[in-house]
Amino acid sequence: MFSQFLRRHAAAGLYLLCIAAALLSAASLVAYAQEPGSIRLFKVVSPRDEIVIGIEAVQLGGGSGPDVQRFATLVQDKSPLTVWQYASQKDTAGALVQAPIRQVALFKNELVRIEPYSTPLPIKVPGAAK
Repeated sequence: MFSQFLRRHAAAGLYLLCIAAALLSAASLVAYAQEPGSIRLFKVVSPRDEIVIGIEAVQLGGGSGPDVQRFATLVQDKSPLTVWQYASQKDTAGALVQAPIRQVALFKNELVRIEPYSTPLPIKVPGAAK
């Protein structure tokens, strides 16, 4: 009887341990994607086209407002603003990543809309080795 009790509870304990490991793994991925010095991605829409751009969080400056509001203020104050255009690419290991492809200048009078852009892919920092 005692051995049945141990088997039953050992299986439940192993199940709970697996769930805890999965939650910790997911939490570390979220923390990695949102670390303080990371790149913030935005979709910038103009009358001609739309592109995904990246800017370092430190360039957005401090403040309590949302990132998109601080980015819009930055474009308004420092137009033309030079940023990196991002696109999905494969890295040297063959994994998909969001990588910078070229620098572009944003002019405040050519923008129609700016919105946050989220991606499940890892984001490469400009200047990082391909």
